[in-house]
Amino acid sequence: MIPQAASAAVQSAAEARVHLIGDYYLADPWFLVLVPLALGCLIYGRSRRGRAAGRVSALPGGPHDIGQLPRSLRQRLAWIATGLQALALVAAIAALARPVRGNVQRTTTSEGVDIALAIDRSSSMKYTDLEAERTRLEVVKEVVGDFAVRRMTDRVGAADSVALVTFAQYPQLLCPFTLDVGALQGFLEGVQLVQHEVEDGTAIGRGLAKAVALLAETDARSKVAVLLTDGENNVDDIQPLDAARAALEQGVRVYTVLAGRYVFQEDVFGRIYATERELDSSELEKIAELTGGKFFRARDRAALEAVYAEIESLERTERREERYTETFDLYPPLLLAATLLYLAAWTSSATWARRLA
Repeated sequence: MIPQAASAAVQSAAEARVHLIGDYYLADPWFLVLVPLALGCLIYGRSRRGRAAGRVSALPGGPHDIGQLPRSLRQRLAWIATGLQALALVAAIAALARPVRGNVQRTTTSEGVDIALAIDRSSSMKYTDLEAERTRLEVVKEVVGDFAVRRMTDRVGAADSVALVTFAQYPQLLCPFTLDVGALQGFLEGVQLVQHEVEDGTAIGRGLAKAVALLAETDARSKVAVLLTDGENNVDDIQPLDAARAALEQGVRVYTVLAGRYVFQEDVFGRIYATERELDSSELEKIAELTGGKFFRARDRAALEAVYAEIESLERTERREERYTETFDLYPPLLLAATLLYLAAWTSSATWARRLA
């Protein structure tokens, strides 16, 4: 029976055991031990000693008499039959080793995190104590932007949806939840210090309440607000702790960041100078504690970068990978080739490459 030729590999239940190259494997590699055994037997059978053991001479005289005759073209090409037999054996054994092609597919599912970034843009964000010759707001925009890019462009498909809220006297939604990192960066770059005194202030309660209301509208299982400010709340219509309680009710975890090295104030001549007084961070600490988040203080750019790196590590996105493996048999073409090669070798040995002595 001649095996059918397969123009395309068929799916197999074989298990890929030995990797060859790329997507190719062997399912039954132990058959390869037959290769040296089969070739050894073939070489011995075609050697002088092997032929002499089974030779029946059809010509007068001995083998040494024939050896003196000139060799014909057919005699010089007689090795071809042996070569065809050797190739047939190798192809048959390779077919027994059952080569397969593996097709591995992976699917990754993840639970994304919705993150609302709330940034203070009050007039005090103009001071340059986080980095020389850079305002607090300029440094914050760069560090927060890098954080957002990392969260929104995860290569394994676990990107988070991020929104941007700014606040001073009043909160403002600049960018609703999006996966478009370019859009978020564009809005972030456009954030500026307050331009008019009537807009100035540090409404931490209002800013947090705006972020919580935004997160309340999402269906994400994990909701996070990261609130950054450089001062204490001075707008009392929405108390920060009341906004924190609303966050707790909505399942929002709040991380609070106090950015700035010094507290600045005016002297009697209207000049701004840095004091040694520490800002009161107790309210920010209570907000984080109440909602299951964490409070951070950043006195320079390096510390601020470390803060957002830690928040990133704390808010790991759950990932689940499923792996599917299919294998396809490749032995039918090898078995067909072995059959054709052996038929060619047998035909040659029985016709033009036939040996009588």
